[in-house]
Amino acid sequence: MIDSIAFLSMHTSPLLQPGSGDAGGMNVYIDELSRTMAARGVRADVYTRRIDPDDPEVVEVVPGYRVFHVDAGPASPLPVAALPKHVRLFARQVEALLRLDPPQIIHSHYWLSGWAGLLVKRSLGIPLANSFHTLGRVKDESRRPGEPPESLLRIAAEHEVIEGSDCVMASTPIEAQELLEFYGADPNRLCTSPPGVDHRLFRPGSKNRARQRLGLAAGAVVLFVGRIQPIKGVDVAVEAMATIVDRHRDATLMVVGGPSGPRGLSEMSALRRRAVELGLAAKIRFVGPVPHGLVPDLYRAADVVMVPSRSESFGLVAAEAQACGTPVVATRIGGLTDVVDDGSTGFLIDGWDPEDHAEAVLRFLDDPELAAKMGASAVKWSRRFSWDATFRRYIELYKGALGLS
Repeated sequence: MIDSIAFLSMHTSPLLQPGSGDAGGMNVYIDELSRTMAARGVRADVYTRRIDPDDPEVVEVVPGYRVFHVDAGPASPLPVAALPKHVRLFARQVEALLRLDPPQIIHSHYWLSGWAGLLVKRSLGIPLANSFHTLGRVKDESRRPGEPPESLLRIAAEHEVIEGSDCVMASTPIEAQELLEFYGADPNRLCTSPPGVDHRLFRPGSKNRARQRLGLAAGAVVLFVGRIQPIKGVDVAVEAMATIVDRHRDATLMVVGGPSGPRGLSEMSALRRRAVELGLAAKIRFVGPVPHGLVPDLYRAADVVMVPSRSESFGLVAAEAQACGTPVVATRIGGLTDVVDDGSTGFLIDGWDPEDHAEAVLRFLDDPELAAKMGASAVKWSRRFSWDATFRRYIELYKGALGLS
C-alpha cells in the first residue's frame, strides 16, 4: 500500500497563483495531485524553495497535504537560470527533512527538482519518479527564431535524471515518444499518465451569465490563458487578431496571464507595441493573472480558446477549456495532439502562421452552430482527463517502482 509521497518542486510552489512568474500549469498539476492523494489517504508533502523570508516552514493546505519551504539560496524569487547552483543545497535540506520521516517514494517535477531528487535518492535509497513537464531538447526543436537554445547543463541534467529515475513519467504518448527519441529513455522505466481536470470546477455553464460576472460587453470573445513568454505563442494570437477583426469588428482578444521567464517583460512590451501598430489596442485586453478558481468563467465567456504554443507536454488550458464546453484552436504539437480531438473538439494547426490560426478561429465565429456542436463534444472528450483516473494510474506506477504487487 502506498501511504506517503514526497513531491519535489524546487523552482515554483503549488501555493503560487498560476499565470504569474514561473507559476503555471505545473503548479496546478502538483496542487491538484497532492489534494487528490490526501483525499484518498496518501500523505503528500511538497518541498519547494523558500522565496520569501516570511514564508512559514510548513503550510498545511488540507489534512494530509503539506508544503515545506526549504532554504536554498536567497529567500527571494530567482530566475530559473540562477537556480542550478542551489540544487545541491536544496537536495541536502530535503534529505535532512526526509531522514526524520521518510516517504515511500519521491516524485520530482521539472529537471531541477529531478536533479535534486536524484541526489536524495542516492543518499537515502528512496525510489525516484520524475515528471519533466517540459523537455529542453524538445523546446529547442520548435523555439521561435532568434530565441536562445536551452542550456547544455539542462540537457545534461535531463539525461542524467532519465537514466537514474526508477520511473520517468510522461503526460501523453507523444511525450513518451519524445523521451525515447531525444533522450534514449529506457522503455521499461517509462510510464504514461495524463494529468486530470477538476470537473467540479471546470464544467459547462451559461455564457451570458459568465460575461455578466466578468463585465464583458457584447461581441465575440477570443481567449488566451497562459504565461507571457515566447514559448506560449501569444504573439501568434495577437497577429491573428488583425485578420479576425477584419471579419468580426466586435471581436476582442483577452490575454490572461503575466510575464514569465527571463524574456517575459520584454515579450509583454513587444506584444503591447504590436497591438498598437496593428491598430488593435482597443481590441486586445491584457488582463494579467487571475485566481485559478475564476478561470472557468473566462472559458465559459469565450467563443473560442487559442493555444498557439510552441511546446506543450500536455496542454492543461486546452483540457480545462474543453471541460467548460469551449472549443479550442491549438498548435499541432506535443501533448496538444492528444488533448484536442482535431475536427471534433477543436482544430489543430500546423505551425505558427497567424493567418492559419485566425482562419480556424473564424470558422467558429462565423458558425455558432459549429462552435456549439464542438463545444458539446469537447465536454464529453474532456471526461477522459480526471484526477480519479490519474490517482489510480499513479498508485499503480508507484507500486511498480517500489516492486509492490
